[in-house]
Amino acid sequence: MRKFIVVMMCWLGLVASPVWAGPGHDHDHGHAHGPVTAEKASAKAMKKVEQLAQSGKVDASWVGLKPALIEQKAYANGPEWVVTFRNTQVKDADKQILYLFYSLDGHYIAANHTGQ
Repeated sequence: MRKFIVVMMCWLGLVASPVWAGPGHDHDHGHAHGPVTAEKASAKAMKKVEQLAQSGKVDASWVGLKPALIEQKAYANGPEWVVTFRNTQVKDADKQILYLFYSLDGHYIAANHTGQ
């Protein structure tokens, strides 16, 4: 009898578990399940720029800027989304362009001012 109760409890746990992942379950926690659109890459990049500014890696004047260009580029490891921002408030001309790189499925790769 005890074995029967244990089996039934396990079975109930398996049957009831899909209930916990019902509607309204936000599944985008930084990981993606397939290719993202240019618009999604843009939104991710704008959020990342905010994070970079909050951590002091870029100036706060970058926050709120919209991307100047969103394109796919081919690199040695495969294609990537490259989201480009321009900020004329930055005094150093070499640092006025910020490039953010994402895999095609939306994973952040890197950011720099060279585009490489």
